[in-house]
Amino acid sequence: MTIDVLRRPGPAERQARAAVAVLFFTNGALFANLLPRYPQIKAELGIGNAAYGLAVAAFPAGAVVAGLGAGVLVRRLGSARAAVVSTLLTAAGILVAGLAQSVVLFATALFLAGAMDAFTDVAQNAHGLRVQRRYGRSIINSFHAIWSIGAVTGGAMAAGAIALDLPLGAHLLISGVLFGVAACVALRFCLPGPDTEPAEETGTGTETETKGEPREKGSAGGGRSAVTSRTRYVLAALVLIATAGTLVEDAGNSWAALYLSGSLNASAALAASGFIALVGAQFIGRILGDRLVDRFGQRAVARAGGFIAAAGMGLALAVPTVPGTILGFAAAGFGVATLVPAAMHEADELPGLKPGSGLTIVSWLMRLGFLLSPPIVGLVADEAGLRLGLLVVPLAGALVVVLAGVLGARKRQPADGEG
Repeated sequence: MTIDVLRRPGPAERQARAAVAVLFFTNGALFANLLPRYPQIKAELGIGNAAYGLAVAAFPAGAVVAGLGAGVLVRRLGSARAAVVSTLLTAAGILVAGLAQSVVLFATALFLAGAMDAFTDVAQNAHGLRVQRRYGRSIINSFHAIWSIGAVTGGAMAAGAIALDLPLGAHLLISGVLFGVAACVALRFCLPGPDTEPAEETGTGTETETKGEPREKGSAGGGRSAVTSRTRYVLAALVLIATAGTLVEDAGNSWAALYLSGSLNASAALAASGFIALVGAQFIGRILGDRLVDRFGQRAVARAGGFIAAAGMGLALAVPTVPGTILGFAAAGFGVATLVPAAMHEADELPGLKPGSGLTIVSWLMRLGFLLSPPIVGLVADEAGLRLGLLVVPLAGALVVVLAGVLGARKRQPADGEG
């Protein structure tokens, strides 16, 4: 059993936290620079909707195919170096995709960029969790909030480039170089040494061992105990919790505007508010998430979030109105804000797994939610209407309420005199 003793983080920990924030920001901004350019690329390639749909699906497909290799890369290079190397390769893949003169090259470049993005995702979260252990309190949600800021920034950059009629190649080269340099600079301030170094957690930042007890954490202490059936059950539950979060996110990405405009007859401008409400509320939830987790524990926060998502979106679907539905998507986004970071944190701490393995498995399998959710919701919508298809949101929230028990409870604060 381990506990965290809160201490004021030193300069190295504060610099490392800022460096990881930069990595999350660049990861969110890079791909967001390409997304608004998709219509231009589709027109220049002269492809139809079917070919275009298959081509852009190459990005999540690459992430799913390559995702399981992320743990190996993190163990060989270290989480910080792996995050930066894969960031640079992601930027290169995005640039090639933007310059592609054929649909085959476009899809191939997206596939490779998606694979590298999966590596970045695992590596930056692994290093962020390493910094969190040094802090002795939750900070992982703030990194995911900064990723959202990066995505908004990247989208705004692309919109500006389009407004200025900046050539696609020049735009993506500028963004790739800018964020690539930022990632390389951030590497200088990341935590040094291997991720499995036991002594790293007992330095100036945080003590995580008490009274000589050995660490049992998988990635932090390098423990090699056998994987038990309990570990497998917890890992499976964590995958489902993270997937529930991605299902809700995808509902906002893929269906919010369509449901509001098609089923509820909202104007095009107002229909966009569903997605904006979900993403905005999710950002607020992540900004508040670390304080909530420190005060109440991952378990209570996730359970309350699952209830908010299920009740908010369930009520919106039961009594369909435009304002109510927008509020329902906002409730869903706020409710699932901490789920993916929480699942990644718990997976990275599971005993008996190689460093990075639990985090890799959760990150890999949750991406299936993004890949499988649109066709599943679409099939239900074709048969029974989109309103019924969107029941995936309250059902995902209810699933989190049931499974939240595998997440950590509030940490015991040491009594006076305890060390």
